[in-house]
Amino acid sequence: MAFDSTQSGVARGMVTAVAVAICSFAVAYVFQRPDVSSQTTFLMRLKLAAWASLAPASTLFLCIARMAKHRLFTPQDIQGSALTEGTERAKLLQSLLQNTLEQTVLTVPVYFAAALLFPPTLLPLVAAAGALFGVGRILFFSGYAGGAPSRATGFGLTFYPSVALLISVIAVGILHGDA
Repeated sequence: MAFDSTQSGVARGMVTAVAVAICSFAVAYVFQRPDVSSQTTFLMRLKLAAWASLAPASTLFLCIARMAKHRLFTPQDIQGSALTEGTERAKLLQSLLQNTLEQTVLTVPVYFAAALLFPPTLLPLVAAAGALFGVGRILFFSGYAGGAPSRATGFGLTFYPSVALLISVIAVGILHGDA
């Protein structure tokens, strides 16, 4: 099956995102503090999850604020999307908001699960995933209007680290009998 240029562009973006995520996770793992194992209290794990969750929460806040500002200053959109057709700008902002909400709903519980269930040596991956989420959303927002290939890397940097953590938490739980 041959890909068209759009599919090829999306595939390149996905591969780029996976490569960046793997490299980021590797750097976080290799260059972690040597005393991380001795400092893994429950409170420290909760703080890690909370700090990592600030990237998704912040980007979700920005999406909500951008949409609210647009509606306030655009008479044809002030009534909301359920009551109007919506301008092209409102549709774009709604798409960004919807995708960010979906990513956040997946990501936040995964960050907390990983922070609470991972062995100490894997905890730096949670922080790395939070950082990748922030970078990914910026790339996704800036590339969205350019079409699927332009936003693929940004999407991947928010999605793939969360999926990797989710699969890893499940694997750790099964392998260590925590499931």
